[in-house]
Amino acid sequence: MTRTVRIIGAPTDYGANRRGVDMGPSAIRYAGLADAVERTGANAADAGDLFVARAEERDPDAEAPAGDAKFLREVEEVSERLAEEVAETVADGELPLALGGDHSIAIGTLAGTGRDAEIGAVWFDAHGDFNTPETSPSGNVHGMPLAAALGRGAFADREWAQSEGLREENVAIVGLRSVDGAEREALRESAVTVYTMSDIDARGLTPVVEDALDVATDGVEGFHVSLDLDWLDPGEAPGVGTPIRGGVSYREAHAAMERVAARDAAGDAVLRSMELVEVNPILDEHNETAELATELAASALGKRIL
Repeated sequence: MTRTVRIIGAPTDYGANRRGVDMGPSAIRYAGLADAVERTGANAADAGDLFVARAEERDPDAEAPAGDAKFLREVEEVSERLAEEVAETVADGELPLALGGDHSIAIGTLAGTGRDAEIGAVWFDAHGDFNTPETSPSGNVHGMPLAAALGRGAFADREWAQSEGLREENVAIVGLRSVDGAEREALRESAVTVYTMSDIDARGLTPVVEDALDVATDGVEGFHVSLDLDWLDPGEAPGVGTPIRGGVSYREAHAAMERVAARDAAGDAVLRSMELVEVNPILDEHNETAELATELAASALGKRIL
């Protein structure tokens, strides 16, 4: 049966500290995402974008839990709508491909794909995204989505933020190289498996990704892939909001997505959902980062050289 990939845009920058990522979905589409999906043998169905009001029209401090979390009410609105879209897509037997926007959209993607199913997640990111409103130095929710999905800190009382089917022991972060102090302690105390860039340097990318996929697929029905383009080195992906030197190379990123596709094809636990986040065309060069996001999505969906 031919797989259908439903593209869902979430053009939000509520969770970020600089403007521009709200244009990410348009940039990725312009880079030829639908055609790239169809060249893998899948059908591409574009569901369009969720409506997201401009940040200037909203009060960032309208709802702040213990600590600090900017635009939390707006993040909730977007997350709930995205979760419904994602859950409906999965129920229809299709694969949701969510386009950010900043990484706070992962709250909605994970809530939707983890509804009524046990899932794992592989988090390809320079950052841990494990802060909570109590620990965040900035209050930017794009640094909190993984903690939110797992119901940590102030998110324990916010059901909209939690992914029902996701457990810490089935989460693996790959390529971490920037982490805050309190976030570091929270990750150490959690059951989340973390592979830093130092691990990739020491062991090579493929063994690390295979181990991460083992974590994410152990005893679950499917797994989610969250790909933040700042996972790559800024020399490869300049158009991101929070670039951090020392990331993976172009070829390493493709190799990782090819391992995702191979694990999906093996059938033990299928690729259930995916998101591409933090593409900022304002900071990009000739739409290079959006084009790279499109290529990597195709590799994760099974594109091969031969």
